[in-house]
Amino acid sequence: MLRNKAIIAGAADSDVGKTPHMSGLALNAQAAQRALDDSGLSLDDVDGLITAYSMTEPYFMLGSVMAEYLGIEPTFCASLTVGGATPGAALHQAAMAIAAGEAHVVLITVGENRATGQSRNDAVKALSHVGHPAFEMPYGPIVPSFYALIAQRYMHEYGTTREQMAHVAVAAREHARQNPAAPAAKAIEVADVLASKPISEPLNLLDCCLISDAASAIVVTAPDRAGDLANPPAWLLGIGQCHTHEHVTMAKDLTQFGSATSGAAAYKMAGLGPADVDFAELYDCFTIVPIIEAEELGLAAKGAGGQLFESGESRIGGRLPINTHGGLLSYAQAGASGGMHAIVEAVRQLRGGEGLRQVAKHDIALVHTEGGVLSSHVTIILGRDAH
Repeated sequence: MLRNKAIIAGAADSDVGKTPHMSGLALNAQAAQRALDDSGLSLDDVDGLITAYSMTEPYFMLGSVMAEYLGIEPTFCASLTVGGATPGAALHQAAMAIAAGEAHVVLITVGENRATGQSRNDAVKALSHVGHPAFEMPYGPIVPSFYALIAQRYMHEYGTTREQMAHVAVAAREHARQNPAAPAAKAIEVADVLASKPISEPLNLLDCCLISDAASAIVVTAPDRAGDLANPPAWLLGIGQCHTHEHVTMAKDLTQFGSATSGAAAYKMAGLGPADVDFAELYDCFTIVPIIEAEELGLAAKGAGGQLFESGESRIGGRLPINTHGGLLSYAQAGASGGMHAIVEAVRQLRGGEGLRQVAKHDIALVHTEGGVLSSHVTIILGRDAH
């Protein structure tokens, strides 16, 4: 049981958007220093470091490289690779290290300069390697096509509509416009999403995440340090994982995924249920994804996830605000950074004081990170206080 065994002491993002003057390592260092400043701790306090991966700077030992770049010598260090689920898995590992006494202050920093650090051709080539080498890659699909396949099947099975998916993008953009750090400031409507450039049927350009230069970081420590911090911490109440497949052709089902299992484990650990969640930050690399996650996490009935977004209940001021910072669709997506931006936003919302995008009730947050093609799932329950 990890409930109440670890707290997020600090959380911050780097600059996001396009930052051609900064390397991926520099973005990570910027986010790390900002997170430490937010916590009131320093690099001298850090004895644990967890990083993700990078396509623009593909170091073999990224954790060691990051430690070298920051000028620290951690006694606990790891680099994780479970796609967009990496931030959640890193938080899980950090909490276990804290609870076991293997580390006292763990810095987690993820992200890269994905918008300016590689050419479009290099980006497409890298994404093509996600496919199964024998059963997928020879036919040429890349990541949007795999998610489009899932969207098609989900629409067929449950009646989810293109308009409902478009509402996901519209709500994300509305929230991003209330976030001064978000680069996507232009308002969009459902008609704009439906009329945007086709990418892979039924997904159009505005159904797809915003590729960015970005990094994000959190500082994890033990609850007995709460009194030493510069800002109120977020308490880890529950966390769970599930990894069902890597390649779409190997998935047992295109409408049932591991978020139901990871969510059940997180709820059980926290001693809470879906009705206790005040707001949620759901991985939204494509508009179909948070619809599926909301249903599997019990935030909407099966087949009713699209209606949750269409009804306006997912907007700030609604019954269950979702992706209050703009999500991957309208804030930033830079490799593993998307899920960490969600954790950072959850910490900020739990503290309060986020202006126009502050949710009214902010005691319990749910964050879900997802990697691969709905392959790897980590669900996180955070609280404003111990529970």
